[in-house]
Amino acid sequence: MAKKRLFFQIFPTYLVIIFIAIFVLSWYAAGALKSFYLNEMSAGLEARANLIREYILNNNSLNSADLGRVCIELSKSSNTRVTIISESGKVLADSEEDPFSMDNHSDRLEIKQAAQGKTGASIRYSYTLNKEMMYLALPFFEDNKVIAVIRLSLPLSSLERTIWQMQRRIIGGGIIIAMLAALVSFFISRRISKPLEKIKEGAKHFANGEFDQKLHTTGAAEISSLAETLNQMARQLDERIKTISQQRSEQEAVLSSMIEGVLAVNNDERIIRINRAATDFFQIDSRKSSKRLIHEVIRNTALLDFIQKTLKSGERIETEISILDDMERILLVKGSALQNAEGVQIGALIVMNDVTQIKQLENMRSEFVGNVSHELKTPITSIKGFVETLREGSVKETDKANQFLDIIAKHTDRMNSIIDDLLNLSRIEQYKGKVDIQLNTEQILPVLRGAVQDCQNQIEQKQISIQVDCDENLTAAMNAPLLEQAFTNLLDNAVKYSEPGGKIKISVCWKGGELIITVQDWGCGIERTHHARLFERFYRVDKARSRKLGGTGLGLSIVKHIASIHNGKVFVESSPGKGSAFSIHLPRS
Repeated sequence: MAKKRLFFQIFPTYLVIIFIAIFVLSWYAAGALKSFYLNEMSAGLEARANLIREYILNNNSLNSADLGRVCIELSKSSNTRVTIISESGKVLADSEEDPFSMDNHSDRLEIKQAAQGKTGASIRYSYTLNKEMMYLALPFFEDNKVIAVIRLSLPLSSLERTIWQMQRRIIGGGIIIAMLAALVSFFISRRISKPLEKIKEGAKHFANGEFDQKLHTTGAAEISSLAETLNQMARQLDERIKTISQQRSEQEAVLSSMIEGVLAVNNDERIIRINRAATDFFQIDSRKSSKRLIHEVIRNTALLDFIQKTLKSGERIETEISILDDMERILLVKGSALQNAEGVQIGALIVMNDVTQIKQLENMRSEFVGNVSHELKTPITSIKGFVETLREGSVKETDKANQFLDIIAKHTDRMNSIIDDLLNLSRIEQYKGKVDIQLNTEQILPVLRGAVQDCQNQIEQKQISIQVDCDENLTAAMNAPLLEQAFTNLLDNAVKYSEPGGKIKISVCWKGGELIITVQDWGCGIERTHHARLFERFYRVDKARSRKLGGTGLGLSIVKHIASIHNGKVFVESSPGKGSAFSIHLPRS
C-alpha cells in the first residue's frame, strides 16, 4: 500500500480535530443556551403562577362561577395558558379549552408534583394543541392541604426559533473559525513538511553518492538538528567511501599488476576474487566468474582437486599443475586457508606462479651441462686414447706418432674453440641486462667487409664467391665488434654448408622501419622442423657433419644474443636442397 506524504497526514488530522472541536463546542453551546432559556422560562412561569395564584386567592375566585373568565383574562395579561385543576385531577377551568372536554390530569407529572405541595414542571408534547409545551404547576393550600392546582404553560416554538437562530450564528461563526483554523493548519503543516521534504531530497542525493549537496533548513530546532546530523553523516560517508574506494583501487591495481595468479574461493567453492593473471592462465572472463562455482569456470581437474584439498585441510600446501593452451605451461600452485577477522575459515586462497620459463631454463641448463660435458668428453677421450697409444711404444714409430699428434692437436683446437665460444657467449650474456654497451651510429659496409675478411681462408679453400649488396651510406646504431662477430658466425656457417664453388650473398635493406641484413647460401638447407631450435646452445641438425666441419654448436646462439643486445631479432628461412637465409633485423634508432 502506498504511503501518504507527511503533509497529507498532518493537515487532514488538524482539519478533523478542528471540525470535531467546533461541532462539540456548537453542540455544547446550543445545549447550554437551550437550558438557559428553559430555566429562564421556567422561572418566569413560576413568577407568573405565583402572581396569578395570589390574585385568585385574594379575590376568592377559586370557587367562583366566573373562574373560566378569570383564567382567560389572566391568560391574556400574562401571555400564558392558565389551567385550574382540582386535587383529583379534574380540570376546573382553562383559558383555551373547554374544561369539560379535557381529560383528567392527575397523571401529569407537574400535577403530581404540585399535588404533593411542590412546584411541578415538565416539558412535553401537547396533543390537544399539537405543540411542544412547558408546564409549571403550583398548589393552592387550605389548612396546609392542597385543594387545587394552578398550571401555566407556554409553547416552545418561539424558544426553538430563538435557539435555532443562535445555533445558526454559532455554526456560521464556527465555519469561519474552522476555515481560518484550516488555513493556519495548512501553513503550519507546510512549515513542518517542507523542511522534511528538503531533507528527503537531500537524502536521495546522499543515496546517489552526491555528497557535495548540503542540507540548508530553517524552522524547528529538531529539524535543523536533523539536517546538520545528515550533513555530518554525509561528510563521514564521503570520507569513508573515498577511503574504501582508494583502498579497493589500490588492491585492484596490486592484484591486476601481479604476475602471480590469485584466486579466492569460499567454503562452497564459489569464486570470491580472481585477478587478471589467473584469468589469463585459464582464458576466462573475470566479469562472468564472480560468485560462480569454481568448476563452472575452470575445467582443470588438477586445480579443482587442489582447491578441495586446501579447503579440507586448512593448511598451507603447494603442488605443480600443467595447463595446455598454445603450449604447455607449468604452474606452481600454493594454497592456504582464507580467514575472516575473527580467525574463522571462510574459504581458500590460491596463488599460482608460472614456472614454465624456470623449468625450461632448468632443462636448458641441464642440457647445457650435458652438452658441454659431451662436447668436451669426446675430444678428451680421443686425446687420452692416443696419448696411451704413444706411451705403449707408438711414439717410436715416427709416421704413426706424427699422425696421432696431428689428431691430438685437432681435438685440442676443437676444445679451444668450444671454450672460446663459451667465453664469448658468457661475455655477451653479461652485456645483456648487466653491462651497458655503447651503441654508435656507424656504417654497415665496413662491418660486413670485416666479417668477410675473417672468413677469407675458408672462402678461398672452397672457392666460394661472395656478393655483398650494401649501400655505402647505410648506417645503424651498433657495437661494431659484436655485430661483426655475429656476421662472421653466419658467414662461417654459410661457407661450411655450401658446396665448393658455390655462392653466398649478403644483402642489406630498409624495410618497415627495420634494417635487415641477410646472409644467404644455396647449400644443403635445413628442414622446417629444426628452425625453432636452431638458436639453442649445442643444437645441431646433423651432429656428425657439424663436428666434422669443426662446428661447436654455439655460433647461432651467439648470433641470437648479439641481435638481442642491439634490440633486434634473428630469423631463418630454409628448405632442404635450396639453401638457407639468415637475417638480422635491427631497429632504425
